Amino acid sequence: MTAPKFTTLGCRLNAYETEAMKELATTAGVQNAVVVNTCAVTAEAVRKAKQEIRKLRRENPDATVIVTGCAAQTEPATFAAMPEVSRVIGNTEKMQAATWAGMTPDLIGTTEPVQVDDIMSVTETAGHLIDGFGTRSRAYVQVQNGCDHRCTFCIIPYGRGNSRSVPAGVVVDQIKRLVDRGYNEVVLTGVDLTSWGIDLPAQPKLGDLVMRILRLVPDLRRLRISSIDSIEVDDNLMLAIATEPRLMPHLHLSLQHGDDLILKRMKRRHLRDDAIKFSEDARKLRPDMTFGADIIAGFPTETEAHFENSLKLVDDCALTWLHVFPYSARQGTPAAKMPAVNGKDIKTRAARLRAAGDAQVQRHLAAQQGKTHHILMENTRMGRTEQFTEVSFASDHPESAIISAVITGQSGHQLTA
Repeated sequence: MTAPKFTTLGCRLNAYETEAMKELATTAGVQNAVVVNTCAVTAEAVRKAKQEIRKLRRENPDATVIVTGCAAQTEPATFAAMPEVSRVIGNTEKMQAATWAGMTPDLIGTTEPVQVDDIMSVTETAGHLIDGFGTRSRAYVQVQNGCDHRCTFCIIPYGRGNSRSVPAGVVVDQIKRLVDRGYNEVVLTGVDLTSWGIDLPAQPKLGDLVMRILRLVPDLRRLRISSIDSIEVDDNLMLAIATEPRLMPHLHLSLQHGDDLILKRMKRRHLRDDAIKFSEDARKLRPDMTFGADIIAGFPTETEAHFENSLKLVDDCALTWLHVFPYSARQGTPAAKMPAVNGKDIKTRAARLRAAGDAQVQRHLAAQQGKTHHILMENTRMGRTEQFTEVSFASDHPESAIISAVITGQSGHQLTA
């Protein structure tokens, strides 16, 4: 009998939860199993999940194949019908010790093959805390799960449920433990991070959590926040950007598009000018701020003029790190019923957005020449600046240390020092 193998597809939160499942499965004594933690963000993500499941079954013909994650939550029947799949478990069930106890060799035949309950009925975040997931230098802390918004292209709320927050005291205690273990950087993660606190007493905001962490964990060297919805940014988060050097000057924005009509059809809550104003305001408060962003190319009804507004947004917001998504219809979402854009046009527009992003990266790298940065070493030869830019070194430096170095050049998408 062998220990279970885990494969993670999709977001950082999925990777975090895979670490939790490993602990639960090990504690329960699960053996000879392959676990696939799926993503449902696009139809392509679901296709890749099926492809990965078939490959893993070929490689592990005698194993119990367990499928979980967002695609399993939203399409349990699809995966249950695959001959390669032994068990399907939902996003709530995968975080429960009892589920994994039922996957042990003596009980596997007595449990239901599909365990997927109504995710919308879940009102609390899972109680799992993974101290130190990530590299030895950077840890990720889940502070929020789910989403209350219903963007017309997005299936994720049906995979994750409504927004739930981890109480601030729990978050602070975990970060204190991480710092005590030697972590220099912590990243706050969630599905809709800027909705943190809406379900807690007094409805605190993400900025309140950030300020509390920095105040109560003075030995934390660097704090990052992952993808945010800029229209939901609160006053305290802007204050932290302006006054807290330990909050890193890199924000990933959930923008999705640069045209007002398409944003309305997406059911987004911001307009083009809102995104531009936020980026300008944040950069005034923190001149070294860099931005990443999610942008969808080829959303239904998108014309060339609409697309041009997305392309211009790259410069208007000075977006450096782009995540470009060619639109992929998700059945069950309103956008899937809207008039589609030609597939070739979608690919062409996505390529143009990526080219614009690459040009911005090169401008950013060129602007760093001769500057001194404080670089967190992820391994002995590579680290990241405050803006999350990779820096390569010709000689060794201690892993997880923060070192001061002058930027001497660039190679590809990396700086050299």
